[in-house]
Amino acid sequence: MARVSLVHERTWVVRVMEWVSRRKYGQVLDPGRAAMHNGRVLATSAVVELTAARWNKVDPTLKALAGMVASGRIGCSWCTDFGFWEYHHRGIDPVKLRAVPGWRDSAVYTDLERAVMDYAEAMTATPPEVTDGQVERLRRDLSDAELVELTAQISLENFRSRTNAALGLTSQGFKDTCELRPA
Repeated sequence: MARVSLVHERTWVVRVMEWVSRRKYGQVLDPGRAAMHNGRVLATSAVVELTAARWNKVDPTLKALAGMVASGRIGCSWCTDFGFWEYHHRGIDPVKLRAVPGWRDSAVYTDLERAVMDYAEAMTATPPEVTDGQVERLRRDLSDAELVELTAQISLENFRSRTNAALGLTSQGFKDTCELRPA
């Protein structure tokens, strides 16, 4: 159960946010409802998300897998649910998305994908457990610009997942709408 109210007075800001969310996602996102308690947090989050959506150096599959590993490690069911839905609709292989919880033992991933997921897991640990070896492995396939973007993407997912988990936000059922057979 959410630790903050997700119901707000119907101000023009609330109505606009809800309209945009419904139009883009089919429903109002609970993290947006929670952020509406603080207009500056809502505005900053919106700017960050809109800006990050334009990052385009890293392969979308790598970013998706990194994000799913980070949200899973933190235990944010909202982020895992929404991430699956979002990445599925962006064309990421659903077999790879479903296999993330057991990624170390799954044969569906390339060496680079495994290195990215290992890095995401190490970045998400508290304190971070990133090693020089992990970064050296990534640098074999990624440019400096790609490594910086991947790192920022994982950091952003940590921000989202830790915020949503702390506020008690849970799955809104996005994954269920993908109509995929269970793994």
